[in-house]
Amino acid sequence: MGKTKEELELEIIEVLKTIYDPEIPVSIYELGLIYKISTIGTTVFIDMTLTSPNCPMTDVLMYQIDSRLKLVDGIEEVTVNLTFDPPWDKEMISEEGQLKLGLL
Repeated sequence: MGKTKEELELEIIEVLKTIYDPEIPVSIYELGLIYKISTIGTTVFIDMTLTSPNCPMTDVLMYQIDSRLKLVDGIEEVTVNLTFDPPWDKEMISEEGQLKLGLL
């Protein structure tokens, strides 16, 4: 029996929590860069932003997201939609991320 959609999305979140912004010691998930995760069949769709539209590490982050998520059983394709609406703000950082950054 395969994973439920909810189980798959929780596993996706766990993978995203292992991908760190190169300039900030917090995962892209905890930074609040991930706006939406959805799955259709074996394809994952992610809406996300970056801390800056001029982020020099965009290609590295996109590669890490794609390659790591394709290691998850049941995922064959990854589509990342980069958006800057709404723009990222430090208020989007999770409580766990704020603790790691010493903001709490």
